[in-house]
Amino acid sequence: MNKLKNDTFLRALLRQPTEHTPIWLMRQAGRYLPEYCETRRRAGNFMNLCKNPRMACEVTLQPLARYDLDAAILFSDILTVPDAMGLGLYFAEGEGPKFERPLREEWEIRNLAAPDPGVELRYVMDAVAEIRRALDNSVPLIGFSGSPFTLACYMIEGGASDDFRTIKSMLYDRPDLLHHVLAVNAEAVTAYLNAQIECGAQAVMIFDTWGGTLSQRAYKEFSLAYMQRIVEGLTREHGGARIPSIVFTKGGGQWLEDITSIGCDAVGLDWTTDIGAARRRVGDKVALQGNLDPMTLFAQPDKIAQEACAILDAFGPGSGHVFNLGHGISQFTPPEHVAALVNAVHEHSRKLRQT
Repeated sequence: MNKLKNDTFLRALLRQPTEHTPIWLMRQAGRYLPEYCETRRRAGNFMNLCKNPRMACEVTLQPLARYDLDAAILFSDILTVPDAMGLGLYFAEGEGPKFERPLREEWEIRNLAAPDPGVELRYVMDAVAEIRRALDNSVPLIGFSGSPFTLACYMIEGGASDDFRTIKSMLYDRPDLLHHVLAVNAEAVTAYLNAQIECGAQAVMIFDTWGGTLSQRAYKEFSLAYMQRIVEGLTREHGGARIPSIVFTKGGGQWLEDITSIGCDAVGLDWTTDIGAARRRVGDKVALQGNLDPMTLFAQPDKIAQEACAILDAFGPGSGHVFNLGHGISQFTPPEHVAALVNAVHEHSRKLRQT
């Protein structure tokens, strides 16, 4: 296999020396880019875009054509897995994702089964392979999935929720049912991520978007334990290369040591956690990813650079840091402000390496 032209991202995840701090952005291919909006218009709707490997490849590459990013991330959606389980995913205009058949009845939950990623999710695997070919070893490709608990939130609530009343009622009243959903999800996610690795993903990330809504005890039992199950089942090496894993729980900074202990290579941080303090807490056990407040990108470019430099300074010298936002980029972000961020991270981190 040909060598990557820029492997800075992978080296940082493995805490190896790098010439600069690598940067990529959660949701970097998205609605803030006019070229993405044009491709989505041609696709007709979001799911058509996700399920067309050629178009998914096109939008994955769009931010890399604009910015000097250090990684690409597969364009897809975390809800492709429950959609493949037969729950009927659709996107209501202005309301976000919804399921036609949310899991409410015990028989529905007992009948839940993990999909075959090579069959029901073949379109994702085809997109991964096509993106890898198109990248031509310029930068690494990140594969991803939602966490078992985050997927369960949508599967049980039927869509987005303000208070997660339905899933939390199940958690406290019928934990056996929720554990069954989570076990099936963990099996599905492990197979899904390993299939992405087989098709060319060079790092994988688990997005635990809603784990931070749980109590400490519930987080460990209903979210972290299942992410640990996945991490333990991941393919660690493929094609002679190490495949690093990243775990990100939004709102999970208070559980940093617990997340670090599950065996992942890197932990994502949202903007509410000080990255310098986080580094002191985890030592050299994992790399850290993050953690600029996405709203910073609405400030003027000099202020964006100032905030980025403050995060780099807080992390301090040495490797083991992947710069990112603390969550996905807003659709209203001015594209030129992203360029200011990427340039500031590369320039300032190079200077830090020289001091």
